[in-house]
Amino acid sequence: MRRVLVIGSGGAGKSTFARRLGERLGLPVIHLDRAYWRPGWVEPPKDEWRRTVEELCAGEAWVMDGNYSGTLDVRLAACDTVIFLDLPRAVCTWRIVKRSLRYKGTSRPDMGEGCHEQLNKDFLIFLLWVWNYPRRSRPKVLERLGALAESKRIYRLRSSAEAEKFLAEVE
Repeated sequence: MRRVLVIGSGGAGKSTFARRLGERLGLPVIHLDRAYWRPGWVEPPKDEWRRTVEELCAGEAWVMDGNYSGTLDVRLAACDTVIFLDLPRAVCTWRIVKRSLRYKGTSRPDMGEGCHEQLNKDFLIFLLWVWNYPRRSRPKVLERLGALAESKRIYRLRSSAEAEKFLAEVE
């Protein structure tokens, strides 16, 4: 386990899990949200973002967390292990609300500088995306992971307890 990709819905706990896994494995952690977002929630051009992800994936060893379906192909090709945090919709939604309230007006540790949590229209749009993740995104993710079952180690963790157990057993 030298190049580990952690994916899942917003609020699934990807960043926290990746940080803890990186500590356990002694690997650097790459938070894609930190690499993607510019101050004030400005998005990079798509071609620039793809090059950034390719450069990040070129590292010898890492734990990388984030979604960004437009570059999932690059990350899946580069990793040796995928951990899909497939937690229940209600858990993810609650965590998003709790996180946004906790960091309101400030940037989260795993987020780009100058990207302050806000309870606004963009927050509601993101919350709706999280709510719809099981129906809209999960099937596509599972299909892609199924196609990689022969060549990658794939773990689908469906609860916080399973995630904790996985971390406890990692050496």
